[in-house]
Amino acid sequence: MKVFLTLGKVLTALFWGVVLANLLQPFAQPFALLLNGAGAFILLIHALELWFFSKRIAACPKPAHERVHVMLFGVFQLLGLPAEPVAEPEPAQQMEAENA
Repeated sequence: MKVFLTLGKVLTALFWGVVLANLLQPFAQPFALLLNGAGAFILLIHALELWFFSKRIAACPKPAHERVHVMLFGVFQLLGLPAEPVAEPEPAQQMEAENA
């Protein structure tokens, strides 16, 4: 799994490098327009991932660091994060559930 995540992060970093290169020195049309559109779409998807997984990211020791990595690598960063801790029921609720 770690190899898959690392490979995904490397390919994503290459993608962002190509998008940045396209912004600095535009490629031939229609590739420049398509690459800018793909970059904007991926950025939107990563922003949605931040929104959907905000609680999971906030539980990390360095949430700001994780947010930057999610914006860069998206799901490849999220899959490497630890799962959310499951909240244990209150002792009174647990006793009620056992008695029912």
